Amino acid sequence: MRTIRNIFLTASLLVGPVVAHAQQEVMVSQYMFNGLFLNPAYAGSHGYMSGSLLHRAQWLQVEGAPRTSMLALDGPLMNGKMGLGFSMVHDQIGVSRDLDMAAHYAYHLRLSEGSVLSLGLRAGLSLYSARLSDLVYWDQSDQVFQNNIQNQPVGKFGFGIYWYDRTSYVGLSIPNIYAADGKLTTDLATSPDHYFTQHYYLHAGKVFPLNEVFDIKPSTLVKYLPNAPVQADVNCNLLYKERVWFGVGYRSGDSFVSMVEYQVDHRLRIGYAYDMSTSRLRNYTSGSHEVMLGMDFGRELVKIKTPRYF
Repeated sequence: MRTIRNIFLTASLLVGPVVAHAQQEVMVSQYMFNGLFLNPAYAGSHGYMSGSLLHRAQWLQVEGAPRTSMLALDGPLMNGKMGLGFSMVHDQIGVSRDLDMAAHYAYHLRLSEGSVLSLGLRAGLSLYSARLSDLVYWDQSDQVFQNNIQNQPVGKFGFGIYWYDRTSYVGLSIPNIYAADGKLTTDLATSPDHYFTQHYYLHAGKVFPLNEVFDIKPSTLVKYLPNAPVQADVNCNLLYKERVWFGVGYRSGDSFVSMVEYQVDHRLRIGYAYDMSTSRLRNYTSGSHEVMLGMDFGRELVKIKTPRYF
């Protein structure tokens, strides 16, 4: 008889490759305001400690759709030569749950005045669960579905590169280079060696001052996953009086995005994003919602960092 993992994961591979794989790593619309979730080299890239909370409810009205909650905290060390960070992500998709906790370390190389190249490492632990007993199946006497996967630990390691100056950034990251997920893989000949697959992220952005009132910030995020189509997020945000961001974007093959972020004061930021699906899912969902709360610590009033800069 097949093991519990064989049946559950094989079914996931056959009927839900897009959901099963695309959601293994963080997918958020406000990625340009949450760099640590994408790239460990982002840690400590600003001169103060920064934290953020984010919750994403995806594909409303779709049963079992993803629900993601995130927490991130990072700051500089050794006068900005290094950075440390911590992130926690809880992802819920269907009957599966994944709690991912990770530490981030970055080393900053100053290339010139205001230009920095950062190299980052990520080490984390995921606790993976699946309530197989909640699935609908035909053979009620099959004991295989009566046993659940409960908090199965999976060690993960990742890497990132991040270059930035006062108005620009370019980053490349692989958040999950290796995952010790042998107990989650199947023993079928056609099954992959690892359940958690490598995701490659290329992200970049730049701020262009327009006048004394407005600045514009285009940004992009390209996501590559083996055996899946390349996906790109293209966004453009308009900054009004260095206080309010208004943004629009497009995620290829998935959705149009609108967002707004408000800098309440020098410590507090709040943001909201709405995704309108462009795929066939638009017939079944009213879209996706995302809310964010950001807190900056240790910033003196006389040294407020304008939000136009990175």
